[in-house]
Amino acid sequence: MDNKTYKLLDGKATSAAIKQEIAAEVGKIVASGKPAPHLVAILVGHDGGSETYVASKMKTCEEVGFRSSLIRYEEDVTEQTLLAEINRLNQDQDVTGFIVQLPLPKHIDEQKIIEAVDPRKDVDGFHPINVGRMSIGLPCFVSATPKGILELLRRNEIETRGKHCVVLGRSNIVGKPMAQLLLHKANPGDCTVTVCHSRTPNIKELCLQADIIVAALGVPEFVKADMVKPGAVIVDVGTTRVPDPSRKSGFRLTGDVCFDEVAPLASAITPVPGGVGPMTIVSLMLNTLQAAKQ
Repeated sequence: MDNKTYKLLDGKATSAAIKQEIAAEVGKIVASGKPAPHLVAILVGHDGGSETYVASKMKTCEEVGFRSSLIRYEEDVTEQTLLAEINRLNQDQDVTGFIVQLPLPKHIDEQKIIEAVDPRKDVDGFHPINVGRMSIGLPCFVSATPKGILELLRRNEIETRGKHCVVLGRSNIVGKPMAQLLLHKANPGDCTVTVCHSRTPNIKELCLQADIIVAALGVPEFVKADMVKPGAVIVDVGTTRVPDPSRKSGFRLTGDVCFDEVAPLASAITPVPGGVGPMTIVSLMLNTLQAAKQ
């Protein structure tokens, strides 16, 4: 059934090209006598997904020539300790940017932590000041996943102007910023945007009208062939670990889109893994480079 008429939006290859560009810039910074950008990550507890993400971010820092530091805390760390550490990083001239890996344990107020980060070092783009600036199109740090998606669309020359884009999901990290960025007078951008979520009754009908679908619900294989019109562009943000006894790890990563069903209908589609994931991490590097230049 798979006729391979679709273009695979290869995040791995695209992010590799961007990494080379960043490395070249870092080379120039260092050659001019300035220190390489320094990214710090705070990791609380031992969540499997978070461990994997942070390790991947640290490895990418090395690949592009950044300095990186990992600060670890146990699950029972107090909010006060975390806030004190954030304050220290805000003041530290040697730190270009830093991230606090989410989710945090239940006893810590996530929003309070996000707001404690200096917006000028908030390379995750989660601080309300960066979110506000992004929503009206001012220079800021844009949340890494939406930024990565835009870059993937741009570099693959996916036309967005005047297209109807349906965003599935309304999270502060992906759904909302994605919708706002696609609305902007920009390229990629200039879309008509519909945001769907768990309370949207007619998701299927709305998806069938979409030229572009960005699936960020966190529900494995939610988007099926009967929800996609032929020629649509599909961006799959989902990464859910699904048990798979045939794999050595015991699980496989599954997206929000039923790839085998949907791909033959699509004009372009991202794979999972190897699509949006690598773009997210490289966007964090782009934000850190931007912070270093400021």
